[in-house]
Amino acid sequence: MRHSRRIALALLLLAAPALRGQWRVGAAAATVNPAPGAFVAGHTLDRRFTGVHDDLFVKAVVVSDARTSVAILTFDCIGLLHPQLEDIRRAVAARIPGFDTSRIIMSSTHTHTGPDVVGLWGPDRMRSGVDTTYLARLVATAAEQVVLAWAARVPARADYAVTTHGGDWVYNISRPGRLDRSLVTLRFRDTAGRNLATLTNFACHPTILDGAFETVSSDYVAGFYRRMDSVFGGVNLFLQGAIGGWVQPEHEEKSFERAFFRGRGLADAVRQALRHPKALPGTDIAFAGQRLRLAVDNPGFRMLAQAGVIRRAIGDSVTSEVALFRIGAACFATHPGESTPEMSLRTRALLPGAGPRFVLGLGMDALGYILDGGFFAGQARPPHAEYLCSMSLGPATAEAVMRTVALLARRLR
Repeated sequence: MRHSRRIALALLLLAAPALRGQWRVGAAAATVNPAPGAFVAGHTLDRRFTGVHDDLFVKAVVVSDARTSVAILTFDCIGLLHPQLEDIRRAVAARIPGFDTSRIIMSSTHTHTGPDVVGLWGPDRMRSGVDTTYLARLVATAAEQVVLAWAARVPARADYAVTTHGGDWVYNISRPGRLDRSLVTLRFRDTAGRNLATLTNFACHPTILDGAFETVSSDYVAGFYRRMDSVFGGVNLFLQGAIGGWVQPEHEEKSFERAFFRGRGLADAVRQALRHPKALPGTDIAFAGQRLRLAVDNPGFRMLAQAGVIRRAIGDSVTSEVALFRIGAACFATHPGESTPEMSLRTRALLPGAGPRFVLGLGMDALGYILDGGFFAGQARPPHAEYLCSMSLGPATAEAVMRTVALLARRLR
């Protein structure tokens, strides 16, 4: 009997890491609605909010292995700029001594019914639409969510699912047929099986409501969040993918009902995929990040920065950042703007291993459209190329980002 008990105890001790969970994970979320009268980002100038239809969020997940941590933030906004990421990092550093704040990752959902956090949609072209008080509150709230997620960490296990979605409503209107329809979800649950957080990556502009309403909304992302929250519980993050070249909903009625319908459909696709999840291999976090100087060939960007419409240093070049990281076998890469589906597919191919692969458009920055040279010259320029190029730094950005992704992918292996 004693021998049997010793064997049972030994087996229990061997199994203890699995029982405790491979990771320590915490999550937090807060609403970040702008006040009535704030400028609406997207579509046209000088539009102001009259109220709130559904809440905007900033959400954070912190994942730790035995040695280090990574924090992932997502914002319901048009696209937060790199200087605000730096502000968030400084605020977190003051609250969590020893936390490597270079490993705070930022992404934006790109809703066109959120506040102007860039400056381009003010009363006219030469006056910023940014409410600096709101922006400061947004930064402080984001830092607070990282702190709360850090404090909330508990032992967790991870699984994932990969599928495709959007074949009946998501289109590339500049290069039809060229799409990355990947729908990738990573789920963390505590040792009792309760959902702590999900990370879902999918590429589509949240523009079903674009130009039709002056009420705050995260568009289809709101329908996605409501369904995910009701089905799974916990904190569920939407991580926007590569939407450049105008990957967006087409032929959709501009109504909240339709936007929420599409969001619920996205969540239902996640739920279906997670009925047969795969356990996430690996037990460690790896990280590779790099700042880079991107050439600014577009004189409009320099002019807007000099006028204070865009509040950041933009001259012949601008500083941004790219990060690649791995949580176990799950690999992530960021693109600092609205990158194209071609860039997304190339990035996925560069990421190491056979686990799930996430490509975060508007990751770490929001530098407009990131386009290949075919948009800028030649007789066969895609539809809408003139406008898309007017909202781009220039033709060198895409390859500069991809060279950095390739370099960091080699470091991550």
